[in-house]
Amino acid sequence: MTKHIPLTLQFNQVRNVTESICRPLDIEDYSIQVDWFVSPAKWHLAHTTWFFESFILEKYYKDYRPFDEQFSYLFNSYYFSQGERLTQSERGALSRPLMNKIYEYREYVNRHVAELLDGPTETINRLLVLGLNHEQQHQELLLQDIKYNFGSSPLHPTYIEKDFSFSDEIEAQNFLSIDEGVYEIGHDSNLFCFDNEKGLHKQYLHSAEIADRLITNREFRGFINDGGYDEPLLWLADGWDWKEKNKISHPLYWKKKDGFWHYFTLHGLRRLDPAAPVTHISYYEANAFARWAGYRLPTEFEWEVASKTHYNASEKSNLLEDGNLLALPRNIGDTSFIGNLWEYTESSYLPYPMYKQEKGALGEYNGKFMVNQMVLKGGSFATPMTHIRHTYRNFYRPDARWMFSGIRLAKQYD
Repeated sequence: MTKHIPLTLQFNQVRNVTESICRPLDIEDYSIQVDWFVSPAKWHLAHTTWFFESFILEKYYKDYRPFDEQFSYLFNSYYFSQGERLTQSERGALSRPLMNKIYEYREYVNRHVAELLDGPTETINRLLVLGLNHEQQHQELLLQDIKYNFGSSPLHPTYIEKDFSFSDEIEAQNFLSIDEGVYEIGHDSNLFCFDNEKGLHKQYLHSAEIADRLITNREFRGFINDGGYDEPLLWLADGWDWKEKNKISHPLYWKKKDGFWHYFTLHGLRRLDPAAPVTHISYYEANAFARWAGYRLPTEFEWEVASKTHYNASEKSNLLEDGNLLALPRNIGDTSFIGNLWEYTESSYLPYPMYKQEKGALGEYNGKFMVNQMVLKGGSFATPMTHIRHTYRNFYRPDARWMFSGIRLAKQYD
């Protein structure tokens, strides 16, 4: 979050954005959950509200009365220390409470937070900023889940109507240098960051190069046409087992129609745009593609150094506020490290040296997930502008594909 906007205004802005994301939905859309790892829009709206109620109002608002005693059970996510909770796979069973009750809940909590902010303390401010960043995370998750729920329908419903027209011409891929040396990695300012970005430390890097753009649909189609999904020598053993078990032969949302590849977007099913970055790729697929192409994925340390070294602040990033809700071909000359798509790295999600996990319930936010996950960097077209930074560490399981993920290649110097 930016430090220049008053917290009350930030709070109202963030809360309004979440509701604006839901505005195109029909009432029937709010409760859909087609798989265990996605959540209904109704649940996102309530959970982000529960976060403020549970971590701020119940502790710091004198004589606060919870809106509904059952909501703590229904809308807790993974905070074991906050009590019993509905399992994630059951969230789609919540036909009750009705949506008007969820919006009443949001208004109730908003009103009490506003009253509390009349006399804020440093502790409350810190928790409020954390809650706002938590809600911004859920804004992107909300769009990912809406797309997955819609994309699972044989009707391919459209979230928002919007036309795009991309050229068949693809700009050549060039590589940017990363000099050998020792670099500082991690967050080093007084602005907000998550605890997993802390532990500023030195990291030695060998000389390397990193691509100046993301891999396109056309380039990934070449991998498919060359039998990349059928060549075991390109795949990690765990990735090959995942691919075989789940019969994976193309990126998520790709569909053959009338002999041509199409892909499902938040703007509906459309003919595959060859110049657009390939989207919804698992780490396993990204790793196999990199091997096929003769390269590798960057480490998170290489990515962070390169993004700081080569990123041009005047570039046009593709973030949530731009309203595209689609991965776009890069502008000529832009390196596009920030926005467009989350970029896989070759790094496992592990604590930095000197990392200290928060005490209490907030310690469950990041630290306990530091196993069996891969780091992604850079943000996507669904990431809020005030939420992303070069040090941000996103993380997902290596088989996950429903998030807005893409591929940037790297290589060592010859």
